[in-house]
Amino acid sequence: MKLNELADNKGARKTRTRIGRGIGSGKGKTAGRGHKGQNSRSGVSISGFEGGQMPLYMRLPKRGFNNIFRKSYAAVNVGRLQQAIDAGKLDAGAPIDAGALVKAGVIRRPLDGVRLLGHGEISAAIEISISGATGAAVAAVERAGGKVNIEAAAPKPEGKLPKNEKKAAKRAERARDGKAAAPAES
Repeated sequence: MKLNELADNKGARKTRTRIGRGIGSGKGKTAGRGHKGQNSRSGVSISGFEGGQMPLYMRLPKRGFNNIFRKSYAAVNVGRLQQAIDAGKLDAGAPIDAGALVKAGVIRRPLDGVRLLGHGEISAAIEISISGATGAAVAAVERAGGKVNIEAAAPKPEGKLPKNEKKAAKRAERARDGKAAAPAES
């Protein structure tokens, strides 16, 4: 076999049907759109519309919700830490944190924090500072003579209060000034 003899199987490369090129082409005149009606015209946007019948997405029951405040953690197994130490990418003697893990290529980015999981074995005594860890992971690190420091979550900014707390604070301030409390806004 030579390079110039390489070819696709018969029928593997089908040419695109050129729609609307005269009646003799087989896809001319109405160009596969039928006669009249909304779908025969341009600019139609009725995806999900079922002609006035209750659409499928409205007929199905809705369950649960998506928490917009959820945290997304980068997960690291203790076995993966040992691999990085064995490969010389992580220094077991130095304190390990999210920045060191990114630099070593153990995780891509820290996201909202790093969570240590207990899959695998670790023999190096390390000191690691992370956002969270499972009980099995903490036990594995401590068994090897290491230490796990769980960092506290960053506190809320001082000036940022939820809307209802701001209103309550304003009402309390007005009451202190001797004025009648304004009615609650809705």
